This record gives sequence, structure tokens and C-alpha cells, in this order.
Amino acid sequence: MSERLRAIVALGNPGADHAGDRHNAGFWFIDRLAERWRAGFSSEKKFKGDLARAGRGEDTVWLLKPMTFMNASGQAIQPLAAFHKIEPAEILVVHDELDLGPGTARLKDGGGHGGHNGLRDTHRVIGPGYRRLRIGIGHPGSSAGVLSHVLGKPSRDDGIAIDQAIDAAIEAVETALASGWMRGAQQLNSRKP
Repeated sequence: MSERLRAIVALGNPGADHAGDRHNAGFWFIDRLAERWRAGFSSEKKFKGDLARAGRGEDTVWLLKPMTFMNASGQAIQPLAAFHKIEPAEILVVHDELDLGPGTARLKDGGGHGGHNGLRDTHRVIGPGYRRLRIGIGHPGSSAGVLSHVLGKPSRDDGIAIDQAIDAAIEAVETALASGWMRGAQQLNSRKP
């Protein structure tokens, strides 16, 4: 698998009414990353999203927030990858993760979509060979409560824990870009919440 990351794509739902939803943890991450890297987003119709360009060393890293809504995320990822000739292994998809508690974030190579609709659509268009940053939002305890959970806002304590995980994830992504994927993944995945 490629060591390079050429695109970071955050999954979420556009609009002010979704901004605080747990499902938008990916957007929270990429907004903070863009701010840290002083990269400004602009609307790009051909990529169906908001796009920023960041220089990291000698490489360009594209930051994308699809504006397609979660279930159609692949409609934004595919044109970006095709236009810039970015391989799936060079794409990091950032998403909320029910199976991790708030305060936990993990980097992962490939794998299944686990029922996540944004990942399911990404699989449909580029296959499963992309990298993931999973940001834990916790599970409500029953499948019946999942929809209201992901579309709800975290408690104050959970929000603080998620923010701390995002900070750690940003540092790990920077390590991955500077020193290789394995080092960044080890840094984040060994962190205790």
C-alpha cells in the first residue's frame, strides 16, 4: 500500500442544522486540520464539495468535504480521485465510528464499511482499498437508537473527549505525512483515551 496521503476526505452532512451532529465528526476534524494548516475551503462544483489545497513538504494534500450528504459521499470522492489521479490507497477517509467510544480515534488500512452509509457509497465507487480515520462517537446501546444518536449532539463530556481525540488524530496524520503511515497509525492507535 502507498505510504503517501494525497487526499483527506471528511464525511458528514452539509448545512447548519447538521453542524453539531455526531455524524459530522469527520467535518469537525477536517475543519480543525484546515485551520491548523491555514488552508481555506472553496466550493468546487465538479467535486460536489468544499475543497482546500495544502502543501505538506514537497507534496500537495487535497482536503475535501463532500456536500452530497453522507449517503452519496462517493459522488464527491470519485471525481476528485479521477481528476488528480489519486489511488484509493492515497486517500484518507475521516468518519464517525459507533464502535469506538468518545475520546478514541484509530487509523486503519482498508476493510469493510461496517454498515456506515458514507463508507458504503465510497466502497461503491472506489472499492475498499482506501485508508480510514475512525473517530469514536460511542454506541447508543441498541440498533433502534442509532439514527437519533448519530444525528444528535454529544453531551458536554463526550464533546470534550471527541475534541481531544481529534487533536490527537491531527498530530498522528501529520506524523504519517512526515514519517510514514505506520508511524502515524502506531502513534494514534496506541493512545489511551
